[in-house]
Amino acid sequence: MARFATFWRRGFGCRVADMTFDPRAAGAALLAAAILAGPAQAACGLNTLAEFPVTVTDLQPLVTARINGVEARFMTDSGAFFSQITPAKAAELGLKPGPAPFGLLVRGVGGFEQKLGFVTVSSFSIAGRPLAGAFMVGGGETGQDTAGVIGQNILGFADVEYDLAHGVIRLMRSHGCIGHELAYWAAGQPFSALDIEAAPARMTYGVAYVNGSRMRVLFDTGAGRSLVTLAAARRAGLDPRAAGVTPAGPTHGLGRHLVRSWIAPVDSFKVGGEAISHTRLRLADVDTGDFDMLLGADFFLSHRVYVANDQRKLYFTYNGGPVFNLDVAPFTPVGGSPAKVAASGEAEPTDAAGFARRGAASASRGAWDKAIADLSRALALAPDDPAYLYERARAYQGNGQVFLAMADLDRSLTLDPADIPALTTRAAFNLSGHDKARALADLASADRLAARQADVRLTLAQLYLRADEPALAIPQLDAWIAAHPDDARRSEALGARCRARGLSGLSLDHCDAATRAAHGLKP
Repeated sequence: MARFATFWRRGFGCRVADMTFDPRAAGAALLAAAILAGPAQAACGLNTLAEFPVTVTDLQPLVTARINGVEARFMTDSGAFFSQITPAKAAELGLKPGPAPFGLLVRGVGGFEQKLGFVTVSSFSIAGRPLAGAFMVGGGETGQDTAGVIGQNILGFADVEYDLAHGVIRLMRSHGCIGHELAYWAAGQPFSALDIEAAPARMTYGVAYVNGSRMRVLFDTGAGRSLVTLAAARRAGLDPRAAGVTPAGPTHGLGRHLVRSWIAPVDSFKVGGEAISHTRLRLADVDTGDFDMLLGADFFLSHRVYVANDQRKLYFTYNGGPVFNLDVAPFTPVGGSPAKVAASGEAEPTDAAGFARRGAASASRGAWDKAIADLSRALALAPDDPAYLYERARAYQGNGQVFLAMADLDRSLTLDPADIPALTTRAAFNLSGHDKARALADLASADRLAARQADVRLTLAQLYLRADEPALAIPQLDAWIAAHPDDARRSEALGARCRARGLSGLSLDHCDAATRAAHGLKP
C-alpha cells in the first residue's frame, strides 16, 4: 500500500522553473570532499557535512536516531517541510507538545487537515551527529514502528544527496559551485540536470512530462511509490475507466481518509534527460492543489540524486532496474544503458552494515536474490547481529524460502528476545503453519514489551483475530484507537473492534462509530 506524508504551509506562491532535457557527460569521478573545476571557471568544492546510514524497508528510507537518549527510527521524508513526531510516540516518550507556531496545519490525502503541535527535545542525533531537536507533533503513523519523519528543516539546510540504493543520505556543502555540474560520482556516465523551484522550506519541485503533458513534480522520499493525481492523469489522456487500467486498491497518507488508486499504461514519461516509453504509472484520487505527480522512494532507489539547493538544480543518474516498482522491465535511459550504469556504480561495501543496507534496498525493490546475497555477506562479517538475521528472514520470505526464513527468525530472537517486529513476524509464520500455541506465546511477549500507545498494537489485534482469539484482540484495539485519533487506518481498527466484540458476545455499541468512520463521517 502506498503511503506518503507530505506537509506544507498554505499561502506560499511558487515560480515554476524551466528544465533541461539534454543528458550531460560528467568529468572524472570525484570524492565528496574533492575539488570540481571547469575550463576558465573557479574551483568548486564539495564537503560532506553529515552522512546518515539508511535502511530501506518496504520502500521506506529509515534512519536510526537517538531522542533524549532513547533509540528511535524515523523515515526520511523529502516531502515534509519540517520534521514530525507522531502524537502516540510523543506520549510514549513523555514529551509535552505545545501549540505549533503560526497555526500550521498538516494536510494529507483526501483533503484532511489537522492542527499541529510543537515540541523541542534536549538531545537529538543521527549517526552520532547532533541535530536540531525540534518537531511538529501530528499526523498518523508512517509504519515500521517509526517515531515520525525527518523533514526539510534537516534535509534541506544545505545540499542533499540521496543514494538509497547504497543505503546513504549525505548532507553536503558546496563552495563556489554556481555554474558547475555536481553529479560528482558519474565518472563519464550520462546524467541529467533538472531545474527545481525556489520553493518554501526547500521542498524539491520540478517538471516532468507524462504523455507529453507537463506535470509539476514533488520529489518525495516519504511516498513509497510514485503516483500521478487523477486530475493531472486526465489531462494526460489517462482515465481509470479506460482499457488496460487496473484497480490498485486504496492508498493513504496522513489523516483519516483512504483514496482509490489504479495502475495505468502510459505511452511516455520524461524527466530530465531520461525517457521511458510504454510503461505504467500509478494514478491516485488525490486533490491537493500542490503537485501533479509524486516521484517517490521507488524513483530514488532506481536513481542516485543530488539536490543542489543553492543552484536550484537536481542531478541524477540511473542505477538500473525498474523505476516505478510496478514489475515492469528495466528501461534504457537516453544516452546510457543498464550495463554501463552497473559498471560505473559505487564501490563494493567494506563492512557488514554497508552490505546489510544495500541488501535491504534490493529487498524493497523485490530483488530477493541480490538482497539475500548481500545480507548473507553482512552476516558472514557479523554472524550474531539479530537485525541482519531479521532482514534476511524477510528476504527469504519474499523469495518463498519459508523454512530458511523461520530459521533466521528463530536465531534472531535467540539473540534478541525483545525484538517486537521479529516476534510478530514469527507469530504470523506460526499461524500460517497452524502452530497456534507458539504464535500466541510470541504475541504475548510482544504485548508485554510494547508501549501502550505503540502502533504495533493494531498488528497484534489483527494476528489475534487470525488466531480466533477475538477477546485478546479487543484490548489491543482499544489501546490503538485511543492513541491514534487521526490515522487513516482508524476506520479499519473500529471495524475490527466491532467484529471482535461481536465474536466475543459483547455489546456492539462501537459498531455505529465504525460504520460512520468507514464512510468518512465524524464518530
